[in-house]
Amino acid sequence: MPASQRIAGVGLATLSGVAVAIQSRINGELGVRLGDGFGAAVISFGIGLLVLLVLVPLTPTGRQGLLALRDTLTAGTLRPWQCLGGLCGAFLVASQGLTIGTLGVAVFTVAVVAGQSGSGLAVDRAGIGPTGAQPVTGQRLAGAALAVVAVILAVSDRLGQPDALVLAVLPLLAGVTTAWQQAVNGRVRVATGSALTATLVNFTVGTAALLVAFAVDVAVRGWPAGSLPAEPWLYLGGPIGIVFIAVAAAIVRFTGVLLLGLATIAGQIVGAVLLDLALPTAASHPGLTTLAGAALTLVAVLVAALAPPR
Repeated sequence: MPASQRIAGVGLATLSGVAVAIQSRINGELGVRLGDGFGAAVISFGIGLLVLLVLVPLTPTGRQGLLALRDTLTAGTLRPWQCLGGLCGAFLVASQGLTIGTLGVAVFTVAVVAGQSGSGLAVDRAGIGPTGAQPVTGQRLAGAALAVVAVILAVSDRLGQPDALVLAVLPLLAGVTTAWQQAVNGRVRVATGSALTATLVNFTVGTAALLVAFAVDVAVRGWPAGSLPAEPWLYLGGPIGIVFIAVAAAIVRFTGVLLLGLATIAGQIVGAVLLDLALPTAASHPGLTTLAGAALTLVAVLVAALAPPR
């Protein structure tokens, strides 16, 4: 595999990680305004799905990808379970709306990173992604362990807030599922030859799952107490998600799941800390422990990324 492709893939993944941090702030703020994290997630995913339903049929690669999707599913070369990456994306977006108002973007992102680091190792080892099986080395394990320590450090100033610590479990689990999502979306992209088609599959599955969750939420708690905000930027979470999913699906075959996750993580950490410092909210005033946790996460990424290739 040419080094230039890997370098370009890492650069794109890093930029998409910054975009994910911005998406997290947008969806978190939308969840606070609506008073309902599931409602915010439905709006975010739903807008992304509407954009894709217009965009994919208008592009030649999108139309060809839809035909290839049908053919590969019929032939069995692409399995139905490999099309379910959107469930993980739905969980991540829902956790943004449910927790960022309390945790802040930095703590949320560090928790996601910890889950994603360890899960990336397991997914690569199992060969779920399009690059096939990759070994688990001591150095990569050390990187994953450092990421977990970074989360503990980042939330250490909230040990007296049990509710906040419980909420941190949601982004941690969302990070665990993110690596699997990137792997199976990469499979769909290879099978269809279209990153847009893979993204459409992701958003279709995710929106359906979120609608079910939102319906249950409304049945239990009632309709959201908040109202739809007027600011247009609060509705950009879905389009940002399109860019992230499409980029990840397109480049995972060049980078592998682990390297893709590591580069994305670096972008997420930098973007999250800058957002919380430049545009703090009531919940996001990162102290020294949060900043130290973010820095340790970057060290963990570097340790795992410098592991010798297979």
